Amino acid sequence: MAGSSKTAIYAALIGNSLIALTKFAAATISGSAAMFSEGIHSLVDTGNQVLLLYGLKKAEKPPDAEFPFGYGKEVYFWSFVVAILIFGLGAGISIYQGWNHLGDRGPMENPTINYVVLGFAIVFEGGALFVAFREFNRSRGTTGIIQAVRRGKDPTLFVVVFEDSAALLGLLFALVGVSLYQITGDPVYDALASIGIGVILALTAGWLAFESKGLLIGESASPEIVAAITEITQQDTRVLTTNEVATLHMGPAHIIVTLSLDFVDGIDSSEVEAAVTELNRSIKAIDPAIRRVFVEAERTQDHLSAEPPGWLPPPPHA
Repeated sequence: MAGSSKTAIYAALIGNSLIALTKFAAATISGSAAMFSEGIHSLVDTGNQVLLLYGLKKAEKPPDAEFPFGYGKEVYFWSFVVAILIFGLGAGISIYQGWNHLGDRGPMENPTINYVVLGFAIVFEGGALFVAFREFNRSRGTTGIIQAVRRGKDPTLFVVVFEDSAALLGLLFALVGVSLYQITGDPVYDALASIGIGVILALTAGWLAFESKGLLIGESASPEIVAAITEITQQDTRVLTTNEVATLHMGPAHIIVTLSLDFVDGIDSSEVEAAVTELNRSIKAIDPAIRRVFVEAERTQDHLSAEPPGWLPPPPHA
């Protein structure tokens, strides 16, 4: 999954670096507010891709005494930082730039350069979005797009998809604004296009921040993985009741599993040790992302007394 993420990020990084330079050049020549906002947008996106690559690199560090479960959540942290940058820099500067140009009645010089740059930018951005969406489709399989974003544990993929989608929509806004300006001679359309680009970025940043927040707090593994773990424990004849299956993503490919099991009365410690060893092996075989499995031997009554009112354990196996 990390390989898919890096492919999409590198494609976006190269595309946005080239596009940012051409947009700023066009904005300088023509004086277009929308084009300047698009340049800021691409510059922020370029910096974001660098931060995502940095996060992926840091997440690869092995566990140590200070971080015994590894550095996987670095990816989640830097994805959240990217969302903040999109909102603060991309959206903020675009809206500010557009607002300042609402009262600007100066003519746009050489608007043709804007069409040329926007045309190339749409092609480059479309190519980057194609690569990002292809990698995203590979990772989500048959899951719906919205559901894949909500349940996805690798934010770098959908961050790039969101960024590139917002960038392509922003380019269309800029194209419409420049065109209406040239047709009507009223610069308000160029300014409104800049504000529209800022609004697009603000909405994108808000969604990214919301998704990244859940991962930072600590989301569980997918329902399918939790169900598979529960089934394994309930099929073990040495387990009387599966009190709880708690999972946590410490990174896109790092899951911790904690089990509370009520073992059958009368079995000795060696049988419990054998059961724990076999359960550990079987659960890790479900998904390579499952790295650590912790098992608590606990009577159901004791577990229930420590849980909030109304909580019920899964039904015991037949």
